[in-house]
Amino acid sequence: MWKVWLLFDPRRTLIALFVFLFVLALVIHFILLSTNRFNWLEGPSPAVPAASLVIEETHAAG
Repeated sequence: MWKVWLLFDPRRTLIALFVFLFVLALVIHFILLSTNRFNWLEGPSPAVPAASLVIEETHAAG
């Protein structure tokens, strides 16, 4: 395993790893923020009713 570090500079490798993990964390958080269920900033929006029935009463002229 130690020969791997002879191929790659440990400092640059760890910086690249941390940058990749940070970008991945940002992407995951923004994906969650774009959903209705997991948006912790605005909170869940009220559920939309599945169907609504409006009955209008008509009056006969006369």
